[in-house]
Amino acid sequence: MLRAVAALMLACAGMTAAAHNFHMGMADISYNERTGSTEIVHTYTGHDLTALLTELYGRQFDLGRADSEAPLRRYVEKQFTISRADGKRLPLQWVGARVDADSVVIFQEIPRTRLAKGDRIHNALLIDFLPSQKNTVNLQTDGATKTLIFDQRGVDQTAP
Repeated sequence: MLRAVAALMLACAGMTAAAHNFHMGMADISYNERTGSTEIVHTYTGHDLTALLTELYGRQFDLGRADSEAPLRRYVEKQFTISRADGKRLPLQWVGARVDADSVVIFQEIPRTRLAKGDRIHNALLIDFLPSQKNTVNLQTDGATKTLIFDQRGVDQTAP
């Protein structure tokens, strides 16, 4: 019986360690007809963002603390941008972040703006830190949802 319990514990520990070998993030971009704004909701693994910020700033971070939001915001605003086809960057506004034990959800918006075909999305969040990071962006335009994947092979894509 003791061997069976030990084997089960080792198997579970192995699954936990292996479960985080795949690094991914998700963003949903949609136009809100009611407000006339484009809304962006990012979801990333809290542990990955904490490790990144610790590496960048040389100190421990607790993303649940208010003093951690400014460094997180600076990083996100540098690594995630949207530009018009002519290169003019759209003014993404930080709305806030929600942190729980497993994930960080980041809210941004582009007031009174609808994305257009040909707009350029730059999503390098965590890709500069984790070589295996893959970021999925679900872009909803005119009722249809398009999925874009960002990784080390490409951090820039054009809105279809």
